[in-house]
Amino acid sequence: MGLKKDLVVYQVYPRSFKDSNDDGIGDIKGITSKLDYIKSLGVDIIWLSPVYCSPNDDNGYDISDYLNINPEFGNMKDMNKLILEAELRGLKIMMDLVINHTSDEHEWFKKSVANDPKYKDYYIWRDEPNNWTSFFGGKAWDKIGDKYYLHLFSKKQPDLNWHNPDVMEDIKKVMSFWLDKGIYGFRCDVINIIFKSSLENGKKHLVLTGKEHYHQQEGMHKILKELRRDVLNHYDTFTVGETVMVTPKQANDLIYPENEELDMVFSFSHMEVDQVSNKWFKTKFRPKKLMKVLSMWQKEVYWNANYLENHDQPRSISRFGDDKKYHNQSAKMLATLLMSLKGTPYIYQGQEIGMTNGEFKTMSEFQDVETHTIYHVAKKLGIPKKIRFKMMQKTSRDNARTPMQWNKEGGFSKVTPWLKQNPNTKEINVLDQEQDHDSILNYYRKLIKIRKNNKVLRYGEFESVLQTKSVFIFRRFDKKKEAIIVLNMSNKEQKIKNDCEGKLIINNIKKNDYNCVLSPYEARIYIKEISND
Repeated sequence: MGLKKDLVVYQVYPRSFKDSNDDGIGDIKGITSKLDYIKSLGVDIIWLSPVYCSPNDDNGYDISDYLNINPEFGNMKDMNKLILEAELRGLKIMMDLVINHTSDEHEWFKKSVANDPKYKDYYIWRDEPNNWTSFFGGKAWDKIGDKYYLHLFSKKQPDLNWHNPDVMEDIKKVMSFWLDKGIYGFRCDVINIIFKSSLENGKKHLVLTGKEHYHQQEGMHKILKELRRDVLNHYDTFTVGETVMVTPKQANDLIYPENEELDMVFSFSHMEVDQVSNKWFKTKFRPKKLMKVLSMWQKEVYWNANYLENHDQPRSISRFGDDKKYHNQSAKMLATLLMSLKGTPYIYQGQEIGMTNGEFKTMSEFQDVETHTIYHVAKKLGIPKKIRFKMMQKTSRDNARTPMQWNKEGGFSKVTPWLKQNPNTKEINVLDQEQDHDSILNYYRKLIKIRKNNKVLRYGEFESVLQTKSVFIFRRFDKKKEAIIVLNMSNKEQKIKNDCEGKLIINNIKKNDYNCVLSPYEARIYIKEISND
């Protein structure tokens, strides 16, 4: 991967980032207007969640035209300008590649429904459905006429049939189209479930019956190798796969350079440490579980894509920190963790100012299709209304999708935004933090600079030194230097056995004596030369 290991990625969710034309929806011109801000963070790549034409059943992950821009976000001229203006600032753009499914409003699907000879097998049709269930709950099949089509997600997201070579050729054209425009690469949506090796009934599971027939199949590896060989290898590119239910070994199979598939993958193991059976059933967060999972992936995986939140996950400070009493300290502690791990760091918009989960008081305030679907499934299961609503408040994807908090009034739009603005924008916003030397925002900037100035934090090996219920100490090391990262992941003071050696290069709590006592959510990084005696 060479220099790709140096990169830091900033994810933009266009609908919620910045509204330039006051229609309540973020857009491409809005992103362009904030490029100087993004550049000031010290990041290298902007990962842009989908901006393609879409009826927005799943906020753009249901694509109706891969080669055009959703008019809500602007037009191709706006997109070309964004790519150019980013390039002028030394920023690269990575787009979402959603190729497990399209929208049911895509021309391919319409022609498939009409039994067009070229397109009739672009999707997966059957006379009778099997027993598979959907990621969004309920059955994975819907009927049009006398035939059923497969949709592992919303019923408006029919799955493509990757057994059809024409699908491969069309997707290659889509990728080349964007790479020719100057896009740097792709985040590949749910990439390890795109190939269905059979359509037999699955073993019954509480969730995702049928997954053994499509999860991490050999056919998926063949697809990725072909896309790499015929498209990606002809450009300077960067790829990250979103991989569900993946193990470290399965991750390595996708990212070892000699396999020529992906550069890195997002896994979900660390996102499952506070849940029982599935993400909607939360349990108390215990830091040691997170330490254990992160350490395993750090040790066993060739190169990690590190993240603590994104457009599909609740805000990390509301989940792994304390978004009330220790807002500043816990946000900085989580930042220190993210920027010190081995792998490529991904920062999600608003994370750099410590944005928290949204404040939703009724179901009508949620916009997310998954949230409403699961709420109805929970109702059918007899889960009481109060508990159902609490589940949504804690876990809904809308928690991460509330509009970006630019100033005390919000600063996202001059009109009512598409999704409820978090009222705490009065206390948590970019403008205030720009003016505060000790803000979370400026701490992120310092951390990114420190990472870029210290090879040991970019390339060094990882070793866990201490894991208690609340304290996580690990080291990054190479032949010349070592960095010791000390984290108190709790709201209680913690004692450690001995003070760390080396130069203290950053800490999130100012105090006179950096002794063996860690304040709540304290984080420190020490760096020292390694003696070769």
